[in-house]
Parts: sequence; C-alpha cells; structure tokens
Amino acid sequence: MAKEGGYRISEIYQGGYSSLEPSYGDTFVGYHLGAGKVGAPTKPDTANQIQQVNMLLNQGIVPIEVGALSPEVFDQIPKTHFKEIRRMINLSGGKVSVHAPIVEPSGITEYGWSEANRQVAEKKLIEVVEKAYELDNKGKIPITIHSSGLPGTEYAPSPEGKKEKRVIIINRETGKLAPIEEEKRHYPHLEDIEKGKTYSPKEEIEILNKTEWDNSLSQIIFYKENADRLLNQYWPIAKDLLPLFEKGEFHSEHGKFKPEHLSPQDWEAFSHIQNAEAYLQNAQEHLSSLFSKAWKYGTPEQKKELKRAAERFKQRLEASGGKDLKEYSNALQELVTSLKQDKLAPRIYVPIEEFAIEHSAKTFANVALHAYSKFGEKAPKICIENVPAGMAFSFGEDLKKLILESKKKFVEAAVAKGYSEEKAKKAADEIIGATLDVGHLNIAKKYGFKDKDILKEVEKIAKHVLHVHLTDNFGYSDSHLPPGMGNVPFKEILEKLEKEGRLEEMRAIVEAGGFVQHFGVSPYPASLEALGSPIYAMDMQPYWNQMQGFYQGYFTGYEGRWLPQINYETFGAGFTQLPRELGGQTNVTPGGRMSGRPME
Repeated sequence: MAKEGGYRISEIYQGGYSSLEPSYGDTFVGYHLGAGKVGAPTKPDTANQIQQVNMLLNQGIVPIEVGALSPEVFDQIPKTHFKEIRRMINLSGGKVSVHAPIVEPSGITEYGWSEANRQVAEKKLIEVVEKAYELDNKGKIPITIHSSGLPGTEYAPSPEGKKEKRVIIINRETGKLAPIEEEKRHYPHLEDIEKGKTYSPKEEIEILNKTEWDNSLSQIIFYKENADRLLNQYWPIAKDLLPLFEKGEFHSEHGKFKPEHLSPQDWEAFSHIQNAEAYLQNAQEHLSSLFSKAWKYGTPEQKKELKRAAERFKQRLEASGGKDLKEYSNALQELVTSLKQDKLAPRIYVPIEEFAIEHSAKTFANVALHAYSKFGEKAPKICIENVPAGMAFSFGEDLKKLILESKKKFVEAAVAKGYSEEKAKKAADEIIGATLDVGHLNIAKKYGFKDKDILKEVEKIAKHVLHVHLTDNFGYSDSHLPPGMGNVPFKEILEKLEKEGRLEEMRAIVEAGGFVQHFGVSPYPASLEALGSPIYAMDMQPYWNQMQGFYQGYFTGYEGRWLPQINYETFGAGFTQLPRELGGQTNVTPGGRMSGRPME
C-alpha cells in the first residue's frame, strides 16, 4: 500500500528465503532430489559427443546421457570416441547412460510389416548395446530405447479410468495401418432407430473382422452354389458316365471310344458335371486358404474347433470315395458352415499395440539376451521408454504389457539356450524395464486427463522403472522445459517412484533442449532450483531453491532496512574501517555516514 513518501519496502521486496522454509522458490516442484542424481543429455543431433560430454562435465553435471536420435548420426560417432568418453567420465567422477537412436522395434514401416525389417532394428540395437558397454564396462549402464514410433490409441478420460477414443488398427496379413473410431449405427432392428447405437472402437474392430470373414466365405459359397445348380440338374444323367472317363478319354470294356460316341444329351450332361467339379475344386482351394488363415491367426480355443471341423471334413471325403460329387459338395458345405460361426472369425485386424507387442517384445528380448550372454552380470539395462500421448505405448498399462511380454520371451529364449528358468527370470527383471518420461505422459492432458489420471498411469508402471527422464510441458506438446516451468506433477510422480524404491540407484535426466534452443542458456541451474537439490554434497540444507535469498541483506524483510551491510563493514572489521572523521581510514559518502546511502 502506498504511504506518504512512497512504498513500504515489504511491499516491493519479498524478503529473503529462509533455510527454515525449504519449500521456498517460484519453480520448486516440492520434491528434493540430490544434484548427483540430476543429469542432462548431450545434444542429440551431432556425432561430436566428446565435445558435448565435455561441456556438461564443465558445468558440474554428474549423470550424462549420450546418444544421437538419428541412426545415421549415431553411426557417425567413431568407435574410439566411446572409449574416450569413458575415460573422461571416470576422471571426473561422472555417470553415463545412453539414448539409442530411434528405430521401430516391431519392424513396421510405411510399407507395412516384415520380419526382415524387425531383424534390421534388432541388429541396430545390438550394435548400440556393444557401444554402450564401451562407455561403462563397470556394468548395467541404462540404454533408453523408444518403445515405438507408431501412431497409437488415443484415450479419453472416463469414470472407469480411460476409454479408447481412436484406435490405430493393423492388418496382420498386409501390415497396413488404418484408424478406427467410435461410430453410431442405425439398424432397422433397433427399438429407437433415430437414436441408433454407438459402437466403441473395439466393437468396430470386431464388426470389421466378422464382416471381412463373411465376405471371404461368400465367394466360396458362390462357387459352390454354381456347382450345386449344375449337379442337381445333370448328376442323375452323368453319374454313370464318370467311371468311364479318365484322362480326357472315355472307355468301354472293349476299348477306347470318342466323345461323339455319346448322345448329345449325355455329352451336355457330362460337360456340365465337369464344370461343377471345377467349381467345387475352386471352392476347396479358397476354403483351404481361408482355413489356413483362420488357423494362423486363431486363438487356442478357435484352433480346437477348427481341428474338429477338419476331422469331420476328411471323414466325409473318405466316405465319398472321391467319386461322388454330391458328397464332395456336402462335405464342403459342412466345412463352410463351421467356418461361418462368429466365434471362428480370425482377428485379422487388431489394435497396433497388440500387434507391436508380439514383435517388439521379440526384438527387446533378443537384444537383452545378447547383452546378457556376452556381458553377464555387467550387461547394459534395456530401458523401454514411453512415447508422447497419441503414440503406441504412451500409457502405463500398454508399456507394462510390452515389458512383461519382453521379459517372458527373454526367459523362454534364455532357457532354450541352457540357462535355468530361475536365473533367466532374475536377469530379465534386472536388465529389462522402463524409462519413464514424465513429460511424454503429461501430454495426455490435451485429451482431458488430469494430474490424478497421470499418477494412476505412473502407478501401473512404477515397479518396472529403471531410468527417468524429467522434462516439463503444459500438456499439449513435448516442450522440453526444465522442471517447474510447466504443469507436470513432479512431486507426486517422484514420491510414487520413491515408494516403489525406484529412485535409489536410478538417474534422472532432465531433457530441456527446447529451453536451450530458445533461450541459449543452460537449464541445469534452473533444474537444481526446481528439484530443490541440496547445495552441499552432504545432502543437507540449504537448497538451490533458496538461493535467491542468499543475495539479500541480513534481516531484510523487516519494516524498513535496518542493520545494513555497511554497518558490519564499518564496525565489524577493525578500527581502520571507521570513517576518517572518527580516526579511521574509510571514506564516507558526504552525508551518508552510517546509512550507506546519501542523505537527500
């Protein structure tokens, strides 16, 4: 409030930060994290990682994440540089982790999926493991690998937690992607046609699979109905002629004779029966192809039913002796009827996460097994990172499924290689886990999620977290701001990780490249302030979030400014510091004397 002669100093000056109030600080997130755990990444678009590491070490940063996001740039880092970086880290007492270049571990590309593409990704990641070991051969260096680069399910908050808003599906045969969303349908059998019925993306996928399966069977039915029409009309005439036909010639007991020996009526009937047989053979070829597809993509329960249907089909064929076309047609009809059951429709279209888990888990498992087989207890850790919301594996539950499946495949492959199951499971838990990027998770807010929803996702993945990326944003894009400058709930997230015991050994890498790009300064001081890191190595007060108070005068914040610093310079430093008027040697501004400022 304005007073006569101006403002009170308390109204224009906030006062000093007190070590008795450790929560002070405009950007302090509310959780204290030691400076030794707060790290930074190198610039990811350059191969000169030695220079980048040196710059970070000169700032006093302990954990450093080395890597280039582009596979081409990563390949331009000379192998000798990895050993040199290791020497730099060892001399400075630093710690190092690796960010792998971005590859698609599932093998899906813009042209579809192929096993060859998956194997290329696997080989590239194995190469990263080899280089990472050169950076820290003491063991267990964390390697962050993106879980996916694919578009994924978009969720919306709901009372149950979350629901699918938009799902990216993949055709398991072709590898092609397509979006599918919630849709309202107006069927004639509905009680309220105008209101219609809303189908979720999952229900839409089920409808799509059944419709495509029915359409495929309809083609077979078309061939078979043509065959049946001809059989019904001409079989009574032609059935006695068939035994006489072999390899394009007719036979009698006394020798060969030509088609013209038949009556026109018999020849017409025989010709149509030949056509009917061709239709039936065509139907069986298509039916066999569909049966194979149903078996390939069927569940164990579906395969049991398919096996029963196949046994009945073979029995009917054997009963016909291969000569009775009517029985042949009936056998095909029974198999078609079995396959037309809704429960046997194969899931050709599935959500991208379901398909990617199957193939990406194989990649991660093989990479981890290679690391473990070659480096044993010192094997680097495979840390699978959640990507921004809107992409595959951006939420905790989906990432958890990928990690668990990767561990499962690791154990299976390790046991097949001769390791005990117990040892394989222990190794899987130690070297396969998650890199939790809190900024990526926070982007779910653009779909309507709140802090409480974000924390639920953290709970789902917390026990698998081996490494952390700390970056802030406002929930709309991957801004890469230092902590405390956006709205990521750092305090609650870090508390949950602490509760799971995940913060004891892990490093927290602050990815704040956006801040560096736009403001041209290091985000490290701002990060220490936001995370309330202790200033002293003993992990005790004062904290970096209190540092502003260290620039203030003693006892500032009281009414007026009393006991100014010049008083201590004058009276607390010996006789010579007194003003000349009092016998000392200090010059005093005219009119200033003890106050330290000129008198008006």
